[in-house]
Amino acid sequence: MPKNKKLFRSKKDRFLAGICAGIGEYFDIDPTIVRVIFVLLTLATGIFPGLLFYFILWVIIPEER
Repeated sequence: MPKNKKLFRSKKDRFLAGICAGIGEYFDIDPTIVRVIFVLLTLATGIFPGLLFYFILWVIIPEER
């Protein structure tokens, strides 16, 4: 029986808001990899779009209970 996963901001492995750690937990990958990918994409797009995207995710993804 498949486990119903939900995307949450992590409380236990957070650096700033727990977005990257939550995404890493959801996809079963190391949160450090998600962080590195996010930083590279943010730098490649001119910083502002990446930061705006992070802020939007911070607002819409609920925190882990």
